[in-house]
Amino acid sequence: MTDSWATFGADLHLDLTAGRGLRAGLTEALREAARSGRLAPGTRLPSSRSLAADLGVARNTVAEAYAELVAEGWLTARQGSGTRVAERARPRRPGAPAPVRRPVRRGPAYSLVPGSPDLGAFPRAAWLSAARRALTDAPNDAFGYAEEARGRIELREALAGYLTRARGVYADPGRIVLCAGFLHGLTLLAGVLRARKVREVAVEGYGLHFHRDLLTRAGLRTRPLGVDGEGARTGELTAGPGAVLLTPAHQFPTGAALAPARRAAVVDWARSTGGLVLEDDYDGEFRYDQQAVGALQGLDPERVVYLGTASKSLAPGLRIGWMVVPPGMVDEVLAVKGATDWTSSALEQLTLAAFITSGAYDRHVRGMRLRYRRRRDDLVAAVGDRVAVSGIAAGLHAVLDLPGGTERSVVQSAAWQDLAVHGLSAFRHPQAELAPRDALVVGYGTPSDSAWSPTLAALAAALP
Repeated sequence: MTDSWATFGADLHLDLTAGRGLRAGLTEALREAARSGRLAPGTRLPSSRSLAADLGVARNTVAEAYAELVAEGWLTARQGSGTRVAERARPRRPGAPAPVRRPVRRGPAYSLVPGSPDLGAFPRAAWLSAARRALTDAPNDAFGYAEEARGRIELREALAGYLTRARGVYADPGRIVLCAGFLHGLTLLAGVLRARKVREVAVEGYGLHFHRDLLTRAGLRTRPLGVDGEGARTGELTAGPGAVLLTPAHQFPTGAALAPARRAAVVDWARSTGGLVLEDDYDGEFRYDQQAVGALQGLDPERVVYLGTASKSLAPGLRIGWMVVPPGMVDEVLAVKGATDWTSSALEQLTLAAFITSGAYDRHVRGMRLRYRRRRDDLVAAVGDRVAVSGIAAGLHAVLDLPGGTERSVVQSAAWQDLAVHGLSAFRHPQAELAPRDALVVGYGTPSDSAWSPTLAALAAALP
């Protein structure tokens, strides 16, 4: 069987100079491609046979062009290595200014910024094993255009079983909508709220500004609720907002769990006003000193939208999140999602499904729970005799209370120690009426194992 032209080698686009002979035109086109940098040094060129077939010229024409450019120093040719663009400095254009050398900017050497897990602990081997199983078992339609806006049924079924068992969520695969992380899910819900003529969403007085900014860009006002040691003060809810965004299992960033009476109060508010509760369960699996607090959604699956992601339990780079929505909302969410869909790939969804159903997800979470608990204990041991440490029953961060009026200076002192850390004030809603509190929000999940000890030392050096 003769070789097909499509199997000869790499593709190479050349602009042959018009009005010149074939060999001269080809030589000049290759020379210019190398000179301009379009063909980078070290690039392997197609064989003379392959390029001749692609260009429809004689093989000798290509061979002669290659030989001339080798002689000029533009190309190199070695037995077994083929013909390559020579490793040579690209000449500077006449009159071009000398390049300006600017100092390389780098981030702080250490970081305790909250919101990230230990990325070095990603379970690569177990994930690769799940990916192999997923790829082997994947149906052919997984490689086509997505036809189910809710996401792959395999992952929705796996999540339904896991969330029901581990988080107390009333989850049915038909009510789960997959998304590309929490922000994507919140974007979809903001679109649903706008379509419902909602104009205002209540949020916690302490929270992430980009969640509030997203709602604002969607045309929704945000009204802050007070936050104290029992979580958001849900008794402050009125008939004005059409929804409330909460972190009930572990308030971000103060770390308080929403008290039972307040959980009941927010569900009563939703039932009496027709409002929605948007539950951000961002790190609910990581509870250390007692059994995990169940999802708020379990109190009323018809009024609470549950949102979760793999960002804290595995890694944010997976870009996989999920929503469990009331049955009457599914079509509304899908209508918005269909217009602005950016969901993660089907193969990643299938891999996570295999990872969950094999038990690898549970094993990983248990292992990480032990790792983060040890880090939390290290943190308390290192600074607990100097500052009060709170919000440590769960999650990947803690709050270090500081003497009044010192938060800004301590954050600056940390910067002098080459340590990135956030003050509590960075998370305060600009309109929130909250008691003054100076504190640091310390993300102890962020550093790698090798950086953990020097990071703690830098933190201790920065404290008053």
